[in-house]
Amino acid sequence: MEASSPISILNTPLQGLPEASPKPYKKSFVTTLMAAATLRSPSFREDTYFISHLKSSEKKALQELKDKLLASDSSDASMWGIPLLGGDEKADVILLKFLRARDFRVSDSLNMLLKCLGWRRDFGADSVIEEDLGFKELEGVVAYMHGYDTEGHPVCYNAYGVFRDRDMYERIFGDEEKLQKFLRWRVQVLERGINLLHFKPGGVNSIIQVTDLKDMPKRELRVASNHILSLFQDNYPEMVARKIFINVPWYFSLLYSMFSRFLTQRTQSKFVICKEGNVAETLYKFIRPEDVPVQYGGLSRPSDLHNGPPKPASEFTVKAGEKVNIQIEGIEAGATITWDIVVGGWELVYSAEFVPCAEGSYTIAVERPRKMAASEEAVYNSFTAREAGKMVLSVDNTASRKKKVAAYRYIVRKSTAIVPSTFDYAN
Repeated sequence: MEASSPISILNTPLQGLPEASPKPYKKSFVTTLMAAATLRSPSFREDTYFISHLKSSEKKALQELKDKLLASDSSDASMWGIPLLGGDEKADVILLKFLRARDFRVSDSLNMLLKCLGWRRDFGADSVIEEDLGFKELEGVVAYMHGYDTEGHPVCYNAYGVFRDRDMYERIFGDEEKLQKFLRWRVQVLERGINLLHFKPGGVNSIIQVTDLKDMPKRELRVASNHILSLFQDNYPEMVARKIFINVPWYFSLLYSMFSRFLTQRTQSKFVICKEGNVAETLYKFIRPEDVPVQYGGLSRPSDLHNGPPKPASEFTVKAGEKVNIQIEGIEAGATITWDIVVGGWELVYSAEFVPCAEGSYTIAVERPRKMAASEEAVYNSFTAREAGKMVLSVDNTASRKKKVAAYRYIVRKSTAIVPSTFDYAN
């Protein structure tokens, strides 16, 4: 028998707002363009890399590429520890990536492949992962691998807002030598992600890129951005399954809507554009809340990555004008409950209370009602019960017009000893 839902919903009319449906309005030109650049249903389907799924012309191109590579000076070349002419399926996956990047034009694909092999040799790409490049302050901030999407792709996050600080910018990009060192570090991050790939037909053969455009200094980072883009396009073909841009300013949405018509359908289908304020809602479509970093409306903290697979979270929606109560029942005396809860873009009231089972006992306000700011990260807290009861987590969205995505998880640890009621604020 299925347990009843722990979530109860109180519907309340929006305060001070008429209940009648609003009249239709005429959209401005800018509004229309921005709407066109918001999230669309993804149509991109990653190649399976099964030879049996290829067209006859594509199979022929693969064999021709192998023959031309064999006749070149790089017949013994390898990438990511995989001999390109080793005759196994992993090599086929790599070769097909170069063919796909050049629309199966064999000569162009071979030229790209040979240039890439030369760059990897000169750059020392195979050993860059082991180097200490001295960018500890950028780890987990500017570019970093963090978790997986729902299909198992490793996720790489990029955020360059910290470079609005002039001192930071000069320290990292102050001269050509510093810029080249940063580019080497950025390649190092990507190589870590690629080492997580399967290179196997039907497996996970690409990563997800999430790029945060909030506070990104456009002019100052133009040179570095162009270098990174060029390096990745020339040497890592078909390594990105989807590119998600978050906290996108209005002018970026506007430019994308105008220039996307010049991109191929395949390229367009990889792009997801997310305006400011819709970050959690967008990321939850591709990544589980327990794998989304807390700064983006998820439940994952850097320390969690060292504790094995994350505990799954439950997702729910808080509609406009709703108050949602999450009731966690069956908490025994002496047990400790620990929970995480987050609502994307908060801007609502959150509270937590413990309700004892025994008649005559008083409800304990574990966390008094407080307005959560839009930028606040997930709440992490714990409470040890002196008597049996239930925990009630409440999110009150009755004053808002906007529907919001949310997630929570909890764990209850029983204790043989009964201790006084205590709770500990971790946020």
